[in-house]
Amino acid sequence: MPILKVLLVTALGSFLALECIDVLGENARKQLNNVVFFVFNPALVSSNLAKTVTFESMVMLWFMPFNILMTFILGTAIGWVLIKITKAPQHLRGLILSCCAAGNVGHIPLIVVPAICAEKGSPFGAPDICHSFGMAYASLSMAIGAVYLWSFAYNVVRVSSAKINKEVDGDDSSRVIKSDGNGSSPLPISRDQENHSEALLPSKDCSISLYTHELSFACAKSKGTVKVSDFYKVWQYLRIIARKLNLKTVFAPSTTAAFVGFAIGLVPQTRNLLIGGNAPLHVVQDSAYLLGDAAIPIVTLIVGGNLLRGLKGQAGICKSLVIGVIVVRYVILPFLGIAIVKTAIRFGVVHSDPLYQFILLLHYALPPAMNIGTITQMFRAGESECSVIMLWTYGLASISLTLWSTVFLWLVG
Repeated sequence: MPILKVLLVTALGSFLALECIDVLGENARKQLNNVVFFVFNPALVSSNLAKTVTFESMVMLWFMPFNILMTFILGTAIGWVLIKITKAPQHLRGLILSCCAAGNVGHIPLIVVPAICAEKGSPFGAPDICHSFGMAYASLSMAIGAVYLWSFAYNVVRVSSAKINKEVDGDDSSRVIKSDGNGSSPLPISRDQENHSEALLPSKDCSISLYTHELSFACAKSKGTVKVSDFYKVWQYLRIIARKLNLKTVFAPSTTAAFVGFAIGLVPQTRNLLIGGNAPLHVVQDSAYLLGDAAIPIVTLIVGGNLLRGLKGQAGICKSLVIGVIVVRYVILPFLGIAIVKTAIRFGVVHSDPLYQFILLLHYALPPAMNIGTITQMFRAGESECSVIMLWTYGLASISLTLWSTVFLWLVG
Protein backbone atom coordinates (compact mmCIF):
# COMPACT_ATOMS: atom_id res chain seq x y z
CA MET A 1 0.00 0.00 0.00
CA PRO A 2 2.75 2.59 0.77
CA ILE A 3 4.41 1.89 -2.60
CA LEU A 4 1.03 2.11 -4.35
CA LYS A 5 0.45 5.54 -2.82
CA VAL A 6 3.83 6.70 -4.13
CA LEU A 7 3.02 5.34 -7.59
CA LEU A 8 -0.34 7.14 -7.71
CA VAL A 9 1.20 10.51 -6.86
CA THR A 10 4.10 9.87 -9.27
CA ALA A 11 1.64 9.02 -12.05
CA LEU A 12 -0.23 12.25 -11.31
CA GLY A 13 3.06 14.16 -11.72
CA SER A 14 3.67 12.53 -15.10
CA PHE A 15 0.10 13.34 -16.17
CA LEU A 16 0.45 17.00 -15.17
CA ALA A 17 3.73 17.19 -17.14
CA LEU A 18 2.14 16.11 -20.43
CA GLU A 19 2.29 18.76 -23.15
CA CYS A 20 -1.48 18.72 -23.56
CA ILE A 21 -1.89 19.48 -19.84
CA ASP A 22 1.30 21.50 -19.23
CA VAL A 23 0.59 22.24 -15.59
CA LEU A 24 3.90 20.78 -14.51
CA GLY A 25 6.05 21.57 -17.54
CA GLU A 26 9.83 21.78 -17.59
CA ASN A 27 10.00 25.41 -16.46
CA ALA A 28 7.40 24.82 -13.75
CA ARG A 29 9.36 21.82 -12.46
CA LYS A 30 12.58 23.82 -12.35
CA GLN A 31 10.96 26.64 -10.37
CA LEU A 32 9.17 24.22 -8.06
CA ASN A 33 12.37 22.25 -7.55
CA ASN A 34 14.11 25.45 -6.44
CA VAL A 35 11.41 26.05 -3.85
CA VAL A 36 11.77 22.47 -2.60
CA PHE A 37 15.56 22.71 -2.53
CA PHE A 38 15.79 26.04 -0.71
CA VAL A 39 12.63 26.04 1.44
CA PHE A 40 10.69 22.79 1.89
CA ASN A 41 13.56 20.32 2.31
CA PRO A 42 15.51 22.47 4.82
CA ALA A 43 12.31 23.05 6.82
CA LEU A 44 11.59 19.32 6.81
CA VAL A 45 15.10 18.34 7.90
CA SER A 46 15.56 20.97 10.61
CA SER A 47 12.10 20.60 12.17
CA ASN A 48 12.24 16.80 12.45
CA LEU A 49 15.81 16.66 13.73
CA ALA A 50 15.23 19.42 16.27
CA LYS A 51 12.28 17.57 17.76
CA THR A 52 13.82 14.11 18.10
CA VAL A 53 17.61 14.49 18.32
CA THR A 54 19.19 14.32 21.78
CA PHE A 55 22.62 13.36 23.05
CA GLU A 56 21.38 9.83 23.68
CA SER A 57 19.99 9.47 20.17
CA MET A 58 23.20 10.88 18.65
CA VAL A 59 25.15 8.03 20.22
CA MET A 60 22.72 5.55 18.67
CA LEU A 61 22.68 7.17 15.22
CA TRP A 62 26.42 7.25 14.55
CA PHE A 63 26.25 4.17 12.29
CA MET A 64 24.00 5.85 9.70
CA PRO A 65 26.75 8.01 8.07
CA PHE A 66 28.96 4.94 7.85
CA ASN A 67 26.11 2.89 6.38
CA ILE A 68 25.41 5.42 3.62
CA LEU A 69 29.14 5.68 2.93
CA MET A 70 29.22 1.90 2.44
CA THR A 71 26.46 2.14 -0.19
CA PHE A 72 28.64 4.62 -2.11
CA ILE A 73 31.80 2.54 -1.78
CA LEU A 74 30.18 -0.75 -2.76
CA GLY A 75 28.12 0.85 -5.53
CA THR A 76 31.21 2.53 -6.99
CA ALA A 77 33.21 -0.72 -6.95
CA ILE A 78 30.45 -2.74 -8.61
CA GLY A 79 29.73 0.11 -11.04
CA TRP A 80 33.38 0.11 -12.14
CA VAL A 81 33.13 -3.62 -12.84
CA LEU A 82 29.96 -2.94 -14.86
CA ILE A 83 31.80 -0.30 -16.92
CA LYS A 84 34.62 -2.72 -17.69
CA ILE A 85 32.23 -5.52 -18.66
CA THR A 86 29.98 -3.40 -20.88
CA LYS A 87 32.81 -1.16 -22.17
CA ALA A 88 30.73 1.94 -21.50
CA PRO A 89 31.72 5.06 -23.48
CA GLN A 90 33.80 7.67 -21.70
CA HIS A 91 31.07 10.29 -21.42
CA LEU A 92 28.74 7.85 -19.61
CA ARG A 93 31.19 6.46 -17.07
CA GLY A 94 30.59 9.17 -14.51
CA LEU A 95 26.84 8.73 -14.93
CA ILE A 96 27.04 4.94 -14.47
CA LEU A 97 29.25 5.22 -11.38
CA SER A 98 26.94 7.83 -9.86
CA CYS A 99 23.77 5.81 -10.52
CA CYS A 100 25.31 2.68 -8.98
CA ALA A 101 26.70 4.51 -5.94
CA ALA A 102 24.22 7.26 -5.05
CA GLY A 103 20.76 6.07 -4.02
CA ASN A 104 17.80 8.28 -3.24
CA VAL A 105 18.42 8.08 0.51
CA GLY A 106 16.52 11.30 1.13
CA HIS A 107 13.17 11.57 -0.58
CA ILE A 108 12.19 7.91 -0.90
CA PRO A 109 12.52 7.15 2.87
CA LEU A 110 10.63 10.38 3.58
CA ILE A 111 7.81 9.09 1.38
CA VAL A 112 7.80 5.38 2.29
CA VAL A 113 8.40 5.47 6.06
CA PRO A 114 5.40 7.67 7.03
CA ALA A 115 3.15 5.52 4.82
CA ILE A 116 4.36 2.34 6.52
CA CYS A 117 3.91 3.88 9.96
CA ALA A 118 0.30 4.70 9.12
CA GLU A 119 -0.50 1.12 8.11
CA LYS A 120 -2.34 -1.13 10.53
CA GLY A 121 -0.22 -3.89 11.98
CA SER A 122 3.01 -1.94 11.51
CA PRO A 123 5.89 -3.52 13.48
CA PHE A 124 7.14 -0.08 14.48
CA GLY A 125 4.68 0.67 17.28
CA ALA A 126 2.24 3.54 17.64
CA PRO A 127 1.79 5.52 14.41
CA ASP A 128 2.59 8.93 15.96
CA ILE A 129 5.81 7.72 17.61
CA CYS A 130 6.80 5.81 14.49
CA HIS A 131 6.18 8.89 12.35
CA SER A 132 8.17 11.17 14.64
CA PHE A 133 11.26 8.99 14.86
CA GLY A 134 10.96 7.76 11.27
CA MET A 135 10.97 11.31 9.93
CA ALA A 136 14.01 12.13 12.07
CA TYR A 137 15.90 9.11 10.75
CA ALA A 138 14.89 9.92 7.17
CA SER A 139 15.80 13.61 7.59
CA LEU A 140 19.25 12.72 8.88
CA SER A 141 19.59 10.31 5.96
CA MET A 142 18.71 13.10 3.54
CA ALA A 143 21.30 15.49 5.02
CA ILE A 144 24.09 12.91 4.99
CA GLY A 145 23.17 11.72 1.51
CA ALA A 146 23.30 15.30 0.18
CA VAL A 147 26.89 15.71 1.37
CA TYR A 148 27.99 12.40 -0.15
CA LEU A 149 26.09 12.99 -3.38
CA TRP A 150 27.51 16.44 -4.09
CA SER A 151 30.98 15.42 -2.93
CA PHE A 152 31.15 12.26 -5.03
CA ALA A 153 28.67 12.25 -7.91
CA TYR A 154 29.21 15.92 -8.78
CA ASN A 155 32.97 15.48 -9.14
CA VAL A 156 32.77 12.08 -10.86
CA VAL A 157 30.50 13.46 -13.59
CA ARG A 158 32.65 16.59 -13.81
CA VAL A 159 35.86 14.62 -14.34
CA SER A 160 34.19 12.24 -16.79
CA SER A 161 32.77 15.08 -18.88
CA ALA A 162 36.05 17.03 -18.79
CA LYS A 163 37.90 14.20 -20.53
CA ILE A 164 35.68 14.43 -23.59
CA ASN A 165 35.02 18.16 -23.56
CA LYS A 166 37.30 20.18 -25.81
CA GLU A 167 36.40 23.38 -24.03
CA VAL A 168 39.01 24.75 -21.72
CA ASP A 169 38.11 24.37 -18.07
CA GLY A 170 37.83 27.65 -16.16
CA ASP A 171 40.57 26.58 -13.79
CA ASP A 172 42.98 25.62 -16.60
CA SER A 173 42.62 28.63 -18.88
CA SER A 174 46.37 29.12 -19.14
CA ARG A 175 47.75 26.64 -21.71
CA VAL A 176 50.98 26.11 -23.68
CA ILE A 177 51.66 24.39 -27.02
CA LYS A 178 53.87 21.33 -27.18
CA SER A 179 54.81 19.23 -30.23
CA ASP A 180 54.31 15.49 -30.18
CA GLY A 181 57.79 14.95 -31.65
CA ASN A 182 56.61 13.41 -34.94
CA GLY A 183 55.98 16.56 -36.87
CA SER A 184 52.24 16.35 -36.37
CA SER A 185 50.01 19.16 -35.24
CA PRO A 186 50.81 20.70 -31.87
CA LEU A 187 48.93 19.42 -28.84
CA PRO A 188 47.46 21.73 -26.16
CA ILE A 189 48.98 20.97 -22.80
CA SER A 190 47.61 22.59 -19.67
CA ARG A 191 49.94 24.67 -17.54
CA ASP A 192 49.42 22.38 -14.55
CA GLN A 193 50.84 19.50 -16.64
CA GLU A 194 53.77 21.51 -17.89
CA ASN A 195 54.91 23.18 -14.68
CA HIS A 196 55.83 21.43 -11.46
CA SER A 197 56.04 23.04 -8.04
CA GLU A 198 59.77 23.64 -7.94
CA ALA A 199 61.46 25.33 -5.05
CA LEU A 200 63.54 27.60 -7.29
CA LEU A 201 62.15 29.21 -10.44
CA PRO A 202 64.01 31.66 -12.70
CA SER A 203 62.10 34.89 -12.69
CA LYS A 204 62.43 38.56 -11.96
CA ASP A 205 58.88 39.01 -10.82
CA CYS A 206 57.84 38.27 -7.27
CA SER A 207 54.38 37.24 -8.42
CA ILE A 208 54.60 33.80 -10.02
CA SER A 209 51.58 32.16 -11.58
CA LEU A 210 51.54 28.39 -11.10
CA TYR A 211 48.93 25.92 -12.39
CA THR A 212 46.53 28.69 -13.38
CA HIS A 213 46.59 32.36 -14.11
CA GLU A 214 44.87 32.99 -10.77
CA LEU A 215 47.44 31.33 -8.55
CA SER A 216 50.03 33.91 -7.55
CA PHE A 217 52.54 32.82 -4.94
CA ALA A 218 54.44 35.13 -2.65
CA CYS A 219 58.16 34.89 -3.29
CA ALA A 220 61.52 36.24 -2.39
CA LYS A 221 64.18 37.17 -4.91
CA SER A 222 67.65 35.76 -4.45
CA LYS A 223 70.48 35.97 -7.09
CA GLY A 224 68.20 35.93 -10.08
CA THR A 225 65.98 33.15 -8.78
CA VAL A 226 62.72 33.29 -6.89
CA LYS A 227 61.93 30.93 -4.01
CA VAL A 228 58.29 30.00 -3.51
CA SER A 229 57.11 29.88 0.08
CA ASP A 230 55.99 26.39 1.19
CA PHE A 231 53.18 27.95 3.22
CA TYR A 232 51.71 29.64 0.15
CA LYS A 233 52.12 26.46 -1.88
CA VAL A 234 49.96 24.60 0.65
CA TRP A 235 47.47 27.45 0.79
CA GLN A 236 47.08 27.52 -2.99
CA TYR A 237 46.69 23.73 -3.11
CA LEU A 238 43.86 24.02 -0.58
CA ARG A 239 42.24 26.72 -2.69
CA ILE A 240 42.40 24.46 -5.75
CA ILE A 241 40.83 21.56 -3.85
CA ALA A 242 38.07 23.77 -2.41
CA ARG A 243 37.26 25.15 -5.85
CA LYS A 244 37.31 21.72 -7.49
CA LEU A 245 35.03 20.22 -4.84
CA ASN A 246 32.61 23.15 -5.10
CA LEU A 247 31.89 23.37 -1.40
CA LYS A 248 28.80 25.51 -2.04
CA THR A 249 27.09 22.48 -3.52
CA VAL A 250 28.43 20.12 -0.85
CA PHE A 251 26.89 22.21 1.92
CA ALA A 252 23.44 22.29 0.39
CA PRO A 253 20.53 23.97 2.23
CA SER A 254 19.39 20.59 3.60
CA THR A 255 22.84 19.99 5.09
CA THR A 256 22.89 23.43 6.66
CA ALA A 257 19.39 22.82 8.00
CA ALA A 258 20.65 19.59 9.59
CA PHE A 259 23.25 21.55 11.56
CA VAL A 260 20.52 23.96 12.67
CA GLY A 261 18.34 21.04 13.75
CA PHE A 262 21.20 19.50 15.72
CA ALA A 263 21.96 22.85 17.37
CA ILE A 264 18.34 23.23 18.48
CA GLY A 265 17.90 19.64 19.63
CA LEU A 266 21.21 19.23 21.46
CA VAL A 267 21.28 22.59 23.27
CA PRO A 268 18.75 22.54 26.15
CA GLN A 269 18.22 26.31 26.10
CA THR A 270 17.22 26.49 22.44
CA ARG A 271 15.24 23.26 22.72
CA ASN A 272 13.15 24.62 25.59
CA LEU A 273 12.67 27.83 23.64
CA LEU A 274 11.34 26.21 20.44
CA ILE A 275 10.22 22.63 21.07
CA GLY A 276 7.00 21.71 22.86
CA GLY A 277 3.53 23.17 23.21
CA ASN A 278 4.60 25.38 26.14
CA ALA A 279 7.73 26.74 24.43
CA PRO A 280 7.65 30.53 23.96
CA LEU A 281 8.60 30.29 20.27
CA HIS A 282 6.89 27.01 19.42
CA VAL A 283 5.06 28.79 16.57
CA VAL A 284 8.39 28.89 14.70
CA GLN A 285 8.74 25.13 14.98
CA ASP A 286 5.11 24.63 13.95
CA SER A 287 5.64 26.82 10.88
CA ALA A 288 8.72 24.80 9.91
CA TYR A 289 6.67 21.61 10.24
CA LEU A 290 3.97 23.11 8.02
CA LEU A 291 6.50 23.89 5.30
CA GLY A 292 8.24 20.53 5.68
CA ASP A 293 5.02 18.56 5.23
CA ALA A 294 4.67 20.07 1.74
CA ALA A 295 8.02 18.63 0.62
CA ILE A 296 6.94 14.99 0.29
CA PRO A 297 3.96 15.33 -2.13
CA ILE A 298 5.67 18.03 -4.20
CA VAL A 299 8.88 16.02 -4.58
CA THR A 300 6.85 12.99 -5.66
CA LEU A 301 5.04 15.06 -8.30
CA ILE A 302 8.38 16.40 -9.59
CA VAL A 303 9.77 12.87 -9.83
CA GLY A 304 6.78 11.84 -11.92
CA GLY A 305 7.24 14.83 -14.21
CA ASN A 306 10.96 14.19 -14.66
CA LEU A 307 10.39 10.54 -15.56
CA LEU A 308 8.37 11.66 -18.57
CA ARG A 309 11.62 12.78 -20.21
CA GLY A 310 12.78 9.17 -20.31
CA LEU A 311 9.81 8.25 -22.51
CA LYS A 312 10.58 11.10 -24.90
CA GLY A 313 14.37 10.67 -24.83
CA GLN A 314 16.04 9.35 -27.97
CA ALA A 315 19.13 8.21 -26.12
CA GLY A 316 21.40 5.65 -27.71
CA ILE A 317 22.30 4.07 -24.39
CA CYS A 318 23.15 0.40 -24.48
CA LYS A 319 20.50 -1.84 -22.94
CA SER A 320 23.17 -3.76 -21.05
CA LEU A 321 24.09 -0.60 -19.13
CA VAL A 322 20.49 0.00 -18.06
CA ILE A 323 20.07 -3.63 -17.05
CA GLY A 324 23.41 -3.52 -15.25
CA VAL A 325 22.41 -0.49 -13.16
CA ILE A 326 19.11 -2.19 -12.29
CA VAL A 327 20.88 -5.39 -11.20
CA VAL A 328 23.39 -3.44 -9.10
CA ARG A 329 20.79 -1.32 -7.32
CA TYR A 330 18.00 -3.88 -6.90
CA VAL A 331 19.81 -7.22 -6.59
CA ILE A 332 23.47 -7.00 -5.56
CA LEU A 333 23.40 -4.03 -3.17
CA PRO A 334 20.36 -5.22 -1.13
CA PHE A 335 22.01 -8.59 -0.47
CA LEU A 336 25.25 -6.87 0.57
CA GLY A 337 23.24 -4.45 2.74
CA ILE A 338 21.57 -7.31 4.59
CA ALA A 339 24.97 -8.86 5.31
CA ILE A 340 26.43 -5.55 6.56
CA VAL A 341 23.52 -4.46 8.73
CA LYS A 342 22.90 -7.92 10.23
CA THR A 343 26.61 -8.19 11.06
CA ALA A 344 26.52 -4.79 12.73
CA ILE A 345 23.43 -5.82 14.73
CA ARG A 346 25.09 -9.08 15.78
CA PHE A 347 28.12 -7.25 17.17
CA GLY A 348 25.97 -4.65 18.94
CA VAL A 349 27.02 -1.75 16.72
CA VAL A 350 23.41 -0.91 15.77
CA HIS A 351 20.81 -0.49 18.50
CA SER A 352 17.69 -2.62 18.62
CA ASP A 353 15.14 -0.12 17.24
CA PRO A 354 13.48 -2.02 14.34
CA LEU A 355 12.56 1.21 12.55
CA TYR A 356 16.19 2.35 12.58
CA GLN A 357 17.33 -1.05 11.29
CA PHE A 358 14.69 -0.95 8.56
CA ILE A 359 15.93 2.43 7.26
CA LEU A 360 19.54 1.19 7.30
CA LEU A 361 18.51 -1.78 5.17
CA LEU A 362 16.38 0.42 2.93
CA HIS A 363 19.46 2.48 1.98
CA TYR A 364 20.72 -0.45 -0.12
CA ALA A 365 17.52 -1.01 -2.13
CA LEU A 366 16.73 2.50 -3.38
CA PRO A 367 16.71 3.83 -6.97
CA PRO A 368 19.41 6.32 -8.04
CA ALA A 369 19.28 9.85 -6.64
CA MET A 370 17.20 12.21 -8.77
CA ASN A 371 19.82 14.97 -8.40
CA ILE A 372 22.12 12.97 -10.66
CA GLY A 373 19.93 14.25 -13.51
CA THR A 374 20.57 17.81 -12.34
CA ILE A 375 24.32 17.18 -12.26
CA THR A 376 24.37 15.77 -15.81
CA GLN A 377 22.48 18.84 -16.98
CA MET A 378 25.11 21.06 -15.39
CA PHE A 379 27.95 19.42 -17.34
CA ARG A 380 25.91 18.42 -20.43
CA ALA A 381 27.12 14.84 -20.19
CA GLY A 382 24.61 12.02 -20.63
CA GLU A 383 21.41 13.99 -19.98
CA SER A 384 19.13 11.89 -22.21
CA GLU A 385 20.81 8.65 -21.10
CA CYS A 386 20.22 9.65 -17.48
CA SER A 387 16.51 10.15 -18.21
CA VAL A 388 16.25 6.64 -19.64
CA ILE A 389 18.04 5.12 -16.64
CA MET A 390 15.78 7.02 -14.24
CA LEU A 391 12.68 5.94 -16.15
CA TRP A 392 13.46 2.24 -15.90
CA THR A 393 14.91 2.26 -12.37
CA TYR A 394 12.00 4.21 -10.92
CA GLY A 395 9.49 2.25 -12.96
CA LEU A 396 10.83 -1.01 -11.54
CA ALA A 397 11.17 0.50 -8.06
CA SER A 398 7.52 -0.25 -7.45
CA ILE A 399 8.24 -3.97 -7.68
CA SER A 400 11.68 -3.87 -6.09
CA LEU A 401 10.78 -1.67 -3.12
CA THR A 402 7.68 -3.73 -2.41
CA LEU A 403 9.63 -6.99 -2.37
CA TRP A 404 12.62 -5.70 -0.44
CA SER A 405 10.47 -3.75 2.05
CA THR A 406 8.62 -7.00 2.79
CA VAL A 407 11.93 -8.82 3.31
CA PHE A 408 13.32 -6.04 5.51
CA LEU A 409 10.15 -5.90 7.62
CA TRP A 410 10.43 -9.65 8.16
CA LEU A 411 14.12 -9.35 9.12
CA VAL A 412 13.62 -6.55 11.67
CA GLY A 413 10.34 -7.98 13.01
